[in-house]
Amino acid sequence: MATTSHYGPSSSSLERDARRIHDDKPVSPGSIAIGVVIGRMSEFFDFFVYGLASVLVFPQLVFPFAPDRLTGTLYSFAIFSLAFLARPVGSVVFMTIDRMYGRGTKLTIALFLLGGSTASIAFLPGYEVIGVWSIALLALFRLGQGFALGGAWDGLASLLALNAPPNHRGWYAMIPQLGAPIGFALASTLFGYFVANLSSEDFLSWGWRYPFFVAFAINVVALFARLRLVMTKEFGTLLEQHELEAAPILEVLRVHGRDILIGAFVPLASFAMFHLVTIFPLGWMSLYGNQPIGTFMVVQVVGAMVGVVAIIASGLIADRIGRRAQLAICAVIIAVFSFIGPTLIASGNNGHDAFVIIGFGVLGLSFGQATGSISSRFGRGYRYTGAAFTSDLAWLIGAGFAPLVALSLSSRFGLTFVGYYLLSGAICTLAALAFSKALEQRE
Repeated sequence: MATTSHYGPSSSSLERDARRIHDDKPVSPGSIAIGVVIGRMSEFFDFFVYGLASVLVFPQLVFPFAPDRLTGTLYSFAIFSLAFLARPVGSVVFMTIDRMYGRGTKLTIALFLLGGSTASIAFLPGYEVIGVWSIALLALFRLGQGFALGGAWDGLASLLALNAPPNHRGWYAMIPQLGAPIGFALASTLFGYFVANLSSEDFLSWGWRYPFFVAFAINVVALFARLRLVMTKEFGTLLEQHELEAAPILEVLRVHGRDILIGAFVPLASFAMFHLVTIFPLGWMSLYGNQPIGTFMVVQVVGAMVGVVAIIASGLIADRIGRRAQLAICAVIIAVFSFIGPTLIASGNNGHDAFVIIGFGVLGLSFGQATGSISSRFGRGYRYTGAAFTSDLAWLIGAGFAPLVALSLSSRFGLTFVGYYLLSGAICTLAALAFSKALEQRE
């Protein structure tokens, strides 16, 4: 692993020294779990703050020239998607930084860039102030978020999985996923408070900016939580055994290209549903609903809590029936929900609320085991990079364009097309699981 000093200043030697100092203080799986949840929560908080603002703020602030609110929201969702295009690029660049300068250097740069990109949006002038530069800066900051998230992959979820007892793999696989609903609940609570307590003018002038300020502070806390675990003996041991080292992406593609492709489609049902129960319902409600947005955001927080319970349940179920069976059953449930969901949205406020709460429950059961399935086929030395790149592709294909595609199709052809989108994700997951099982039997 290339981390020698001829590349310049490196954190690798400091990491090794820290591991020697704490050699007699083994870290518990519980401590790893807390660090992982904090890290994932900070990432999702940044992304959800942006996603919520894509509905509540940017159509009016950045795209006031749009002929109608729908068009402005679609423009906003188009920029929302940019982060998912930048994320694989960020992974490639930061894997190189990891090999040359160490995991600590990589994480420090990535998380400061992630927090800085998010916090910078808080200072964004509107289109009426600086014209097209407002759009350009928003796109730049969004690309910065995605690029930085590619470098935020720390290997801690793999560290947790590799320290898990054999009969509790599903339980430990779900722990990192708790960061998503927690991050969403926190972002929704902050936005909901300002929406409910400020006039529309004050909210669009300055109220919406506060959640973006908070993001930087959360990322600093997450950075220290992650660095503490990177400096542990357990992490260093797995690094020396090549379980968590960064491999060149071209080499990983050469050896595990097929596994990356299959792995990107295995969690597609979960990832397709991810933004359809978080960002899309808020967009639809703001455009076509009559429920106060502040009230609906309370419903979304309740949905997120249901998601937390469902993710925990997914770990218990997966340990009983197996992760593959869990994902297959959940894909079938999502396929069924794809026919029910559009009817719920179209049936008024209560139905819309039910769509969010039930949807979070279904999502949690599936999402809880989604990323745990990604790294299972990668060999030693390729697990860290392979899992990161596979995750990037899965998010890009399944979730990156979901709000844009779903809102565009449903507003033009009807809500049934939201169901078709979910159904396609479920079919892809089932096909990928079947293909993966066939390859394993052949091997």
